[in-house]
Amino acid sequence: MSNAIAPPTARPVTPLGILTQKLEAIVQEVNQHQDLPTDLVTEINQAWQLAAGIDPYLEECTTEESVALAVLAKITAIEAWGERFTAGATVRPLEQEMLSGHIEGQTLKMFVHMTKAQRVLEIGMFTGYSALAMAEALPADGVLVACEVDPYAAEVAKTAFGQSPHGAKIRVELGAALATLEKLAATGETFDLVFIDADKKEYIAYFQMLLDTSLLAPQGFICVDNTLLQGEVYLPAHKRSVNGQAIAEFNHTVALDPRVEQVLLPLRDGLTIIRRV
Repeated sequence: MSNAIAPPTARPVTPLGILTQKLEAIVQEVNQHQDLPTDLVTEINQAWQLAAGIDPYLEECTTEESVALAVLAKITAIEAWGERFTAGATVRPLEQEMLSGHIEGQTLKMFVHMTKAQRVLEIGMFTGYSALAMAEALPADGVLVACEVDPYAAEVAKTAFGQSPHGAKIRVELGAALATLEKLAATGETFDLVFIDADKKEYIAYFQMLLDTSLLAPQGFICVDNTLLQGEVYLPAHKRSVNGQAIAEFNHTVALDPRVEQVLLPLRDGLTIIRRV
């Protein structure tokens, strides 16, 4: 018998995941009541099955992640992030759910292929899953600059990059994201594709800096993660967390900016694609 410790089960952090969990609880409750109309019980069970089946089906129909990405996802899942923060090893609370994951990783990788990007900027790297996924699509001479504020997470990422033939394309910039962006802009760096997945309260500042400097190439694209923020953005304002309110304000800011056009995709926790017009 194996003594291996199974990775902890990730809590639902997407609107669909949260909805599925709530429907499952309702299903378990109604199935215990024999006095409910059969048609109602059937409808509720079917609603749960429709919700619960989407993510597994997407996984099944999406190209498998590389071995390096699969290993990185497992390492991130079994890491004791709470203990690391308590011990002072990380500068902020981190959790396995911050990993972008298979479907979003393959989506970003596809975007790099589709846009034929040569230079990619990632604002918020965590353990490097999305960075490595995008690097796998870059040409041999392509460059991905990844900004990360947490040294511990950055070291996990660098170790994973060293085990991938595509890791050499990635340059990690350690430090506060806004300060790193200012440094990159001052040195004249520009990027074909930018992925934002960092401090939600600074999303508007990242967005404005990308448009107000030469960081975003004239024909470049911005991808922004967590723009549905667990469904909080379309719930009443009093039910939003600080991050939920920040994302709601970011979405509103982007929607009103005449310099861009955008589409918000219901992928995981929301992925907005923005282009300058």
